[in-house]
Amino acid sequence: MTIELTGKDLTFDQVFDVAHKANNQEVKIKSSNLELMNKSRALVLKIVENNEPIYGINTGFGALSDKHIPKEKLKDLQYNLIRSHCTGVGAPFDIPTSRAILLIRANCLTSGYSGINPSLVQLILDFINKDITPVIPSKGSVGASGDLAPLSHLALALIGEGEVFYKGERTSSLEAMKAEGLTPGELGPKDGLALINGTAVISALGSLAVKRSQILLESCDIIASLTLEGLRGTTKAYYHKIHELKPQPGQLECARNLNRLLTESEIMNSHAGCGKVQDPYSLRCLPQVHGASRQAYNHARDVIKIEINSVTDNPLVFPDTGEVVSGGNFHGQAPAFALDYLAMGMAEVSNISERRVEKMMNPTFSDLPAFLTKDSGLNSGLMIAHVTSAALASENKYLCHPASIDSIPTSTDKEDHVSMGVTSGRKLHEVLDNVTSSLAIELLCAGQAIELLRPLKSNEALESLMTLVRKYVEPIEEDRTFHKDIEVLESIVSTGQVVDCIKSVLGEIE
Repeated sequence: MTIELTGKDLTFDQVFDVAHKANNQEVKIKSSNLELMNKSRALVLKIVENNEPIYGINTGFGALSDKHIPKEKLKDLQYNLIRSHCTGVGAPFDIPTSRAILLIRANCLTSGYSGINPSLVQLILDFINKDITPVIPSKGSVGASGDLAPLSHLALALIGEGEVFYKGERTSSLEAMKAEGLTPGELGPKDGLALINGTAVISALGSLAVKRSQILLESCDIIASLTLEGLRGTTKAYYHKIHELKPQPGQLECARNLNRLLTESEIMNSHAGCGKVQDPYSLRCLPQVHGASRQAYNHARDVIKIEINSVTDNPLVFPDTGEVVSGGNFHGQAPAFALDYLAMGMAEVSNISERRVEKMMNPTFSDLPAFLTKDSGLNSGLMIAHVTSAALASENKYLCHPASIDSIPTSTDKEDHVSMGVTSGRKLHEVLDNVTSSLAIELLCAGQAIELLRPLKSNEALESLMTLVRKYVEPIEEDRTFHKDIEVLESIVSTGQVVDCIKSVLGEIE
C-alpha cells in the first residue's frame, strides 16, 4: 500500500501503521505537492541571490536573528545549526515513535510553505521506506520554537553524522545509508531550520497516544462488564432514560456499550431477586466516568488531527505572493494542553478500575472468596495484584500534573514562553502503560471471578472473552507467579484483541 503525503490528510491509522511497519505501507510525496515545494524552494534561492536579509535564510537564529550572514557562509550556517542544536539527552525514543516523527515532519514539509530542498524530504521518506530510524534522545524539547533538539538529531542522521537503528543494530547513519545506496543529504539555505522548526515530536507522541487510548477506552467498557458479571451487579443504572437526562456524548456512548455487553445471562438471572438496590459508584457510575474519559479523548483526537496536518515551521514561504513571513506556528500549546487533558482522562480509567478490583478482593461486598482464591490463608490469591493496581493508579496521579502549565524562558528571553508539549506527551505514554497494566489486572481478576461462579455462564459476548483469556491464562487453583499472567493479558489488551473478540460477536461497538 502507498501513502501519498499532501500535508493535509494524514490519518492516525496511517501514522500508526508506518510507525509499527504494518500493512507494508510505502510513503511518497504527491506529485502536485512536489510542484509546490519546488516553487517555494525557488523563492528561497531568489532571496539568497538578491541578498535580502530574511530570518532563517541568511540571518542567525533566535536571539541571534539580527546577525546577517553572507552568501558564502549560508551552507555553514545550516550545518552549524544542526550540530549545535543536537543537545538531546536521555533514552532514545522507541523505533515506532521515531518513525512517526519522520512521517509527520515530512508531511508538514510537503505542504510547500517551508522552502526546503525537496530532496531532503525524499530522503526522510527513504529512511521510512528502507527502515532506517534515527536515534532521537527523548529529552531536550521545551515544545516551542519547534522541537529543536530532538529534530536536530533526526537531521543529523540525514546528513550522515548521526546514529540510526538499522537491521536490529544501533549504527552510524552514514553506514546505513551506504548499505541502502543512499547519499547523505546536503543542507542549503533554510534547509536545516525547516527540518527542525516544528511540532513533529509532540504530534508523533500525540498521534500514537490517540490510537492507544482508543483501544483502551473500548477495552475498559468490556472488561468492566465482565467485572460487573463476576460481582453479580445490576444494569439498572445503565437504563437509557437516565442518561438521556444528562446527555453528555461520552456518557451516552458508554451506556449504549454497557447495555449491549450486558444482555441477559445465567449469571445475571441467578441473582434476580437478591435484594441489592445499588452498586458502588465504580460500577453504577461507569457511563459517567468512562464517558468523561471518552470526551477527553475526543478533544485530544481533534486537536492532534489538526496538528499533524498543519504547517508548523518558521519562517513560512508564500511563493504565490513572494512573501517570507515569520510567525509562531512552531508553538505547541494546543497539543500540549490536549495531551495533558488526555492523560487525566486516561488516568481515571485506571483509578476506577482499581476500585472494581478491590470489590472483587473483598468478600464483604462480593460474596466471592477473599482475594479470589479457594483456599485463602494457604494461598494469597490476587491480593498483591490489587496492590499493584493501587500502585499504578497512585503513580498516574503525579504523572497527571500538567506539564503545559509550565514555561521557562530560553534564548536570552527571546523565546520567553514555551509549551512543554513533549513532556506532556512523554508523561501521557507512561500513563497509558499504567492503564494497560491496570486493565490487564482487572481482566485477570474478573476472569477468575467468573470461574468461581461456574457452572453459571455469562452471555455469548462475554463468554467469548473468557475463551480468549483462557487461551493464555488458566483458572487459578493455587498460587503461582501472576506476573506472567498479567504480562500476557497486557498484550491482548494493548493489541486490541479484547475489542476484536467482542466485535466478532456483537459487531462494531462505540
